[in-house]
Amino acid sequence: MKRKDYLSRRIFLNKLTASTVGVAVTGLTASGRSGNNLSIGSNSHIEPWKQTSDRKIRIGIVGGGFGASFFWHQHPNCIVEAVSDLQEERKNTLMEVYQCGKSYNSLEELVKDDKLDAVGVFTDAPSHGRHIVEVLKHGKHCITAVPMSMTMEDLYLVREWKEKTGLKVMMAETSMYHSELYNARSIYEKGMFGKIVYSEGEYYHPHVDTAWGYNQWRNALPPMLYPTHATAYYVGVTGKRYTSVSCLGFRGDAPRYSNNSYNNPFSNETALFETSEGGMSRINIFWGAEGAHGETGRLFGELGRFDKNVLHIGKGIQAKYEGIGDRNEIEYPDNRPALPEGMNLGGHGGSHGYLTNEFIMALIEDRAPLIDVYEGIAMTAPGIIAHQSALKNGERLLIPDLDRE
Repeated sequence: MKRKDYLSRRIFLNKLTASTVGVAVTGLTASGRSGNNLSIGSNSHIEPWKQTSDRKIRIGIVGGGFGASFFWHQHPNCIVEAVSDLQEERKNTLMEVYQCGKSYNSLEELVKDDKLDAVGVFTDAPSHGRHIVEVLKHGKHCITAVPMSMTMEDLYLVREWKEKTGLKVMMAETSMYHSELYNARSIYEKGMFGKIVYSEGEYYHPHVDTAWGYNQWRNALPPMLYPTHATAYYVGVTGKRYTSVSCLGFRGDAPRYSNNSYNNPFSNETALFETSEGGMSRINIFWGAEGAHGETGRLFGELGRFDKNVLHIGKGIQAKYEGIGDRNEIEYPDNRPALPEGMNLGGHGGSHGYLTNEFIMALIEDRAPLIDVYEGIAMTAPGIIAHQSALKNGERLLIPDLDRE
């Protein structure tokens, strides 16, 4: 390690130590080779959320499964104006959860409501791209469940309509607000990793490929068409891109893999990506590996490494940064931003409240959301190309660049 790199990182570690003085004792410590320990808290060091505007974003929510698990009704700058689902029972669930008396029978009807500022698309994944475009065509901002699309054609259309309208598009990638990923992003931005030499992202969900969901869209779902919980561990941390991929698939034994609408034979897929930093990233998406469940990732940089720690503390997850040169370690508290008082954190690592707040505040503050259309595409498109590679026995394929021209 160059001396100036070592010194800059030591200065950062000292500043971090000083900034954590006075926070609540939890029994976990930030430690280095010197043996000096400093207790750190969960998120008591975060400034409380403050309301800066009286404006109300009127949102329509479509999709009464996953769409009912957010907290739009708890945000002081949001009103759920209308809801929709093709299934009456799920539509009623949305009305009950969000205390909303107005409903529509379809997204196509809801987007015509002139009172709406924005629409949440929580429909079946194969329809996401088409539904995002429909929302934008009707002059509404859009937040969508993952992935942003399952075809490259739809991704190009989403980008085209976002740039044509200037409206905001956000992908609700839950991994982005896992405490450890959020910390890693901050560390990367401070230059403490240097370039990322190698990273890993993993999403394991046994039997997610069985015949359920609208029109049984999950039946034999190609794993790499649902990649964003894993690709976020590189793209979401660095803001950099995947440039090429070679992917292999493990052929599933169940009958669904010999006859399905995707013509997909694979229950598990592993991809090795080249990154725009010149590094490598290994992504696993598995539906059929016994004992494997959840999403996680690791980062190995020129100056330091980062790994998820399974130790839970308060409402967050501790995560560890280790300097490669001097072996100093820091265990980080939950540094996610404060939420409005009374807003729940929700599922998927306590991410739903943060995603709710991020989208609403992006509209209030007229700024790009954390996972905007370009970041969402950068997490989604590599998986589409990776699956094509797996179907070609691992042939290395280039990943199109869909960033703003």
